[in-house]
Amino acid sequence: MVKRFFDIIFSLFILLFFFWVVLVSWLLAVIDTRTNGIFLQARIGQFGIPFKIYKLRTIQVSSSSGDARISKIGKFLRGYKLDELPQLFNILIGEMSVVGPRPDLPGYYDLLEGENRKILELKPGLTSEAALKYNNEAQLLEKQVVPLLYNNKTIFPDKVQLNLDYYCHRSFWGDIRIILKTIWFIFF
Repeated sequence: MVKRFFDIIFSLFILLFFFWVVLVSWLLAVIDTRTNGIFLQARIGQFGIPFKIYKLRTIQVSSSSGDARISKIGKFLRGYKLDELPQLFNILIGEMSVVGPRPDLPGYYDLLEGENRKILELKPGLTSEAALKYNNEAQLLEKQVVPLLYNNKTIFPDKVQLNLDYYCHRSFWGDIRIILKTIWFIFF
């Protein structure tokens, strides 16, 4: 109950005091991608229930060739995690929490077995220890000969272990520590 109350207060605070950042980021995404600026994607939520995650669109699709690439503005939005700001709405409606395992695509958390399924008892979060450790996941995967294999054999199992550690040791002050680490990472 305390965690849900904190999630609501935190989300409202960020939205109220930094609404202009959300608005400017969204406008940049609209102009840059020539779309509505919002990206919806199915992710696995608490208890393995799928939900739609909100993000700012950072990919431009060439109308002539159909090629998709991260735009310059998209790199900026991703670099400062501004593309994640719409997830505050996911938090407000109760699909996510501020701190918890990052919501993954179908085919990962929903397929966990045994003790690892405890992760699904948690609401997915905006930030986590695993998200901080793998903040450069895209760059790590780009360097691999077989990125999907590296993700499935190295990164994903480590994320599962980090998220299980969070499950076993979660606390209000632990969440505050993760939030402060996230702020430090983004701005410093």
